[in-house]
Amino acid sequence: MAVYVDNERIAWRGRFWCHLVADTPSELHAFARRLGLQKSWFQATSVYPHYDITVSVRIRALELGALDGDRPTIIACAKRLKENLAREREQEQLGFTF
Repeated sequence: MAVYVDNERIAWRGRFWCHLVADTPSELHAFARRLGLQKSWFQATSVYPHYDITVSVRIRALELGALDGDRPTIIACAKRLKENLAREREQEQLGFTF
């Protein structure tokens, strides 16, 4: 399992932002906690689920073991996250607990 961060550097509100994704939702949220991110910042309803992080947080993420992900890797991982989240919601609706 892995956590990935891109190097998009999207300008917004005076900062440059990147995307943080992982192979599984639990892995992503655990890593985000290590970075000091709030779960409410997770963009679950985005086209591709992810956390937005600043470039300085990106550097910390890499120091903590995140992998530098190129665009195809980030998109593929985010698609898997989206599928996993949909499966988890479906199981919750059926009454399964984790």
